[in-house]
Amino acid sequence: MQKAREPVARLLQQFWKDERGQDIAEYAVMLAVILVIVVGTIRLIGSNANNVFSQVGSAIQ
Repeated sequence: MQKAREPVARLLQQFWKDERGQDIAEYAVMLAVILVIVVGTIRLIGSNANNVFSQVGSAIQ
């Protein structure tokens, strides 16, 4: 059973030492932050735009 674990342990060590994985994680975090900012901005602009259109529509009537 010990021999079956050796390839897995070796694979995990390679992943741990591989620095390319850290770059991917950093890009994922940056993408998540950008998405949160974009979604928040769209929600804010969307609600304000809805209010403006409602006011304009009421003024026209």
